[in-house]
Amino acid sequence: MATFFFFLLSFLICFHFSSAEPFIGVNYGQVADNLPPPSATAKLLKSTSIEKVRLYGADPAIIKALANTEIGIVIGAANGDIPSLASDPNSAAQWINSNVLPFYPASKIILITVGNEVLTTNDPNLINQLLPAMQNMQNAINGASLGGKIKVSTVHSMAVLGQSDPPSSGLFSPSYQPALKGLLQFHKDNGSPFAINPYPFFAYQSDSRPETLAFCLFQPNAGRVDSGNGIKYMNMFDAQVDSVHSALSAMGFKDVEIMVAETGWPYSGDSNEVGPSIENAKAYNGNLIAHLKSMVGTPLMPGKSVDTYLFALYDEDLKPGPGSERAFGLYKSDLSMTYDVGISKSSQTPPTPKTPVTPQPKPTATGWCVPKAGISDAQLQSSLDYACGQGIDCSPIQPGGACFEPNTVASHAAYAMNLYYQNSAKNPWNCDFSQTATLTSQNPTYNNCIYPGGST
Repeated sequence: MATFFFFLLSFLICFHFSSAEPFIGVNYGQVADNLPPPSATAKLLKSTSIEKVRLYGADPAIIKALANTEIGIVIGAANGDIPSLASDPNSAAQWINSNVLPFYPASKIILITVGNEVLTTNDPNLINQLLPAMQNMQNAINGASLGGKIKVSTVHSMAVLGQSDPPSSGLFSPSYQPALKGLLQFHKDNGSPFAINPYPFFAYQSDSRPETLAFCLFQPNAGRVDSGNGIKYMNMFDAQVDSVHSALSAMGFKDVEIMVAETGWPYSGDSNEVGPSIENAKAYNGNLIAHLKSMVGTPLMPGKSVDTYLFALYDEDLKPGPGSERAFGLYKSDLSMTYDVGISKSSQTPPTPKTPVTPQPKPTATGWCVPKAGISDAQLQSSLDYACGQGIDCSPIQPGGACFEPNTVASHAAYAMNLYYQNSAKNPWNCDFSQTATLTSQNPTYNNCIYPGGST
């Protein structure tokens, strides 16, 4: 019986991983005049592995279009709503009556954000009203018997941190700490997440060295050692998220869950902007998704993936600012992909091997690509994320897959690095991974885990 239940559990885990990712969401901004109708967007989202969508407002047409899709919905009250929500509990009750009750539970509303980046407006009146507004919203939810089913939060810019490098030294800016203390107690009391907007893209813009780009894009790199604890970080996303974790811990709230409300990379920008390109955007979002799917977590929060909302579903052509602000969309307004990051359910089907039409010259290197001895798990994780972000089929190393066991970074990286190499031109440099890999003539295949490759 125990064997049967283990098999059933393995099957369910495998099925779940193959169909959707509960920790991957997308932002659905509406500062545009060319967006497709909500019904078309709902159909598009159902064709992807995205399980959550974040709205900046509470557009009833969109909320209604997402009914019976099982897609989790985050809705938002604007900064301009905060004064009335804070001063009058009836205002919060009316907000819930108008924006939640007509649609729930058919439309799976899971979170309400009260305001966006309020603290960094540096408006003392608005900041002082934020917590009372959130409390009134929570009380209105409780009054509608939805307590515990719909959470309340607010979204912060990374600028609330006064210190973030190295990650272990992360601290909130002293000027924001008085307000944050009350907000964090609210999160702790209600089990709601601390929502933050980390953007490695902006970090790269302020330090545009090639090694910084690789670090920001989850590509193989030398890594950066945290001088406070000796941990080597292999990507900027983990470093930014862990700096928030350290800041929470420093204020006595290490168990408050972190939610990444926005992160993304633009595919285009003005001529004087550093970083925007199709290649970089595809690398960042694709490798981020692979990193989240790996469930490795961050060095300070291992073994789980933070809920992460990609920015954004569509371009917003009416957004002010530099050109990059209007070029974050994963999809165009005609519903076509801007570039493929592997979230379309159709693109997750392993591709059929292509037979060359004409004879190809023999590659200069043969065999299998495997990690060198003595390489750290952090470096191997970076190579694993990079390889799986390049369109290869990494499902065999996900739970239930033939190569999932042994469940180690080294074993998973070996499979992914070799598969990447076998799908490349098989030049020696295709098996380099920042000098962490080497070619071998010994077949690493074991049990039912088949490593493609060999001599040609």
